[in-house]
Amino acid sequence: MAFTVKKLSITIDPVNDSNTFTNGDCLSGRVTLKVSKETHIQCFSIKAKGKASVLWSEHYGKYGTVVYHDKETVFKSVQYFVQEKKNKGQDGSLLLTNEAGQTYSKIVAPGIHVYPFTFQIPLIDMPASFKGYHGNVDYFLEAKLSRSMRISRKASIYFNYVPEGDMSIPDLMMPQCGNTEKKMKFFSSGSVAMNISTERMGYRLGEVLKVRIDIENNSSQTVKPKFCFYQKQSFFASKKRKLAIKKLLKYKGSAIERSTKTTMTEVLYIPEDTCVSILNCKVLKVEYRLKVCLDVKFASNPEIKLPVVLLCQKETSAAAPVDMHIGFDSWTSSQAGWNSSADYSTVHGRNQSLNRVQ
Repeated sequence: MAFTVKKLSITIDPVNDSNTFTNGDCLSGRVTLKVSKETHIQCFSIKAKGKASVLWSEHYGKYGTVVYHDKETVFKSVQYFVQEKKNKGQDGSLLLTNEAGQTYSKIVAPGIHVYPFTFQIPLIDMPASFKGYHGNVDYFLEAKLSRSMRISRKASIYFNYVPEGDMSIPDLMMPQCGNTEKKMKFFSSGSVAMNISTERMGYRLGEVLKVRIDIENNSSQTVKPKFCFYQKQSFFASKKRKLAIKKLLKYKGSAIERSTKTTMTEVLYIPEDTCVSILNCKVLKVEYRLKVCLDVKFASNPEIKLPVVLLCQKETSAAAPVDMHIGFDSWTSSQAGWNSSADYSTVHGRNQSLNRVQ
């Protein structure tokens, strides 16, 4: 039995070389419909949506396995090419017209039909596209074609969204610092003290993070500073939290001999291909920390953690900047358009951080 609807697909026009959209950008494209014979349409729509979802399971012995899941709709906008109601669709959704300003016909002839559309991405604070261990933030378009007494046909395509961010927020420009001191026991004697500081809390992807370290080694052991820049993923559902850590950079400094006081500055390069911070979503968070510890033999290593907020690389954009909500846990001390057949991992590749060792 031949199907009447031969093809239903979506094509999006990119706004830059990276196919990345941000606040206020226009999301334009076309829905292509191919039918083999005259077709009566009941409803035909295109929806832009952003959603965050989390899912994981935990085993509780004899009580079995419990699945935790939750989701949040970030934004949703629907436009109609054909709708049963006149002028506007449900919930104020727009009824689109053709180039002549006429509504689209509910009856289409055999052949290929193209329906252009344009959405504007809201000028509101929304989390970036993200693919994590136990949850994702996805932005996509979905076309839906409904016919009487027929199963609806759908087509979808994901797009990459990264908020522009605003580095002028005062908290982001504040210097960060922390200190710790440890007295030696058992196989060592004396004490070690460490103070670290960074120029600010906010950085853009690809920037350099300079760390100043003051170390006073008044112990009988040689100590060595170790640096770790890591991503902290938190997922929330049913009043539970699931945590995942992803190390992005690791580095060992030079050894500090006993009875020595020294000051050094280390330079860490923030990966360009990681996700920006996500601090404005109810079901998941993406945070960053810089951890500096002293490697001490025969003793627990004293450490300091400082928060880091990552924003996207600065690009020229007509969109107005949108303030990013800042919050974190407590801490111590032009190309061709792409279509719905595009590979999902390619669209989200920008957000898949790679473990590195520097």
